[in-house]
Amino acid sequence: MIISMTGFGRGEATENGITATVEIKSLNSRYLDVSTRLPQRLQDKELEVKELVQKTVNRGKLNITVYVSEVDSAGPSISVDKAKVKGYTRILEELRTTAGIKDPISIRDLTQFNDVFINKEEDEEIIEQKWEVALKALEDAISSLLKMRTQEGNQLKNDLVDRIRFIESNLEIITEQTNGRAEEARDKLLERIQNLIDEDKIDPERLEMEVAVLVDKMDVTEEIVRLKSHLKFFIEAVEQPEPAGRRLNFLTQEINRELNTIGSKANNSEIAQYVVKCKEALEQIREQVQNVE
Repeated sequence: MIISMTGFGRGEATENGITATVEIKSLNSRYLDVSTRLPQRLQDKELEVKELVQKTVNRGKLNITVYVSEVDSAGPSISVDKAKVKGYTRILEELRTTAGIKDPISIRDLTQFNDVFINKEEDEEIIEQKWEVALKALEDAISSLLKMRTQEGNQLKNDLVDRIRFIESNLEIITEQTNGRAEEARDKLLERIQNLIDEDKIDPERLEMEVAVLVDKMDVTEEIVRLKSHLKFFIEAVEQPEPAGRRLNFLTQEINRELNTIGSKANNSEIAQYVVKCKEALEQIREQVQNVE
């Protein structure tokens, strides 16, 4: 399966007056590189965010931004710590009895203790609620990102297959033009040598061996067979369900190596033109493959 490494995903979730929005931007990268921007109270969730992303994304530079907000209400942003209120009340009652004070305990007495109030932002339960809402938004953002990357991947796939087919068609022409060239080159070489050297002063068997070596150096049959195999594997990698970016990159290098060898060994201007066309298509493939996960 071809999945692009570039894309954008956005997710949003609302629950219990809390709204979370997550945006993910993805760019090319050799490996998976995840950067996060989280609200101050959710900084400790960075590892969980990265672990969730790693379950579905294999390569790419991802920038993840998480926004969390609460619906503005008319009520105060603090709550009462009931346990501490009861504790301070018991202590004040003991103190009043011991001191013989007849006046009852008042709210003013209890509010002298600042820690009877809890800032809701510091309430662990609220922080956990915020994280749960942010997590839902993150999952939606990842899903949105994967959808976009897959759509772009399908377009990349079509382009890559078209260019591989173009190389295959040119390779067929090269194959036709190289058929029989080895025998032809051998005959011409033998004729030329025999015209230059006196037959009485040369060993026919030695001559035949040397000619065979030179002809073998001009034969590109093995290179063509390997190149066809690489092109076949390339198409298979494009069609497989697993991420194919690294494999395609390797095959691109191997295809380039075989094309270079064919161009240098063939020693034919017409064949060289078709090799150049193939290399131009391959360069475009190489650039596209850099964007494949």
